[in-house]
Amino acid sequence: MTRHHLCLSGSGGQGLILGGALLAHAAVRDKKNVTMTSSYGPEARGGASRSNLIISSKPIDYPIPEKMDVVLAMNQESCNKFVPELKDDGILILDSTLVIHHPPIKHYSIPFTKLATKTGVVVTANVIALGSIIALTDIVRPVSLKEALKERIRADLLPINEKALKIGLREGKKLKTNIDEYYTY
Repeated sequence: MTRHHLCLSGSGGQGLILGGALLAHAAVRDKKNVTMTSSYGPEARGGASRSNLIISSKPIDYPIPEKMDVVLAMNQESCNKFVPELKDDGILILDSTLVIHHPPIKHYSIPFTKLATKTGVVVTANVIALGSIIALTDIVRPVSLKEALKERIRADLLPINEKALKIGLREGKKLKTNIDEYYTY
């Protein structure tokens, strides 16, 4: 049985609830079972935000993830708060643009926000992060995430999000190929 517990965390406005919905949609396209819970602070932008997912090849009997296989931290506050939820052998992925103080555990650091700024639209950092996650973990197929983008993103925003996905896949593949170079303490 393949079962993954994920936490996508950051601040409101970074698109992590949308990111969770896109990942869940892609998993359903891959004929997997999914649960997703989301929470965000009272502020529209800037407050804490997270999406928790379970993606499984078997039915899911309890919808709340326990210890996480993957934690994505898009800002320092999320890193500090959610790293304790990571399994001992879990994967921590940090936005190195916004997470300055890294925890003393193995992790991947990718400058999602900086890369998104280069695309011209900073809010695509979430899609770059999703691309990196699936390149590193194979939780869903890239084509399924691309189809989820087509079905859930406005047509005028689709090209920039598809570009962001390609960037994320490229960065994730680089990390997976050169694990010793990028998997840092």
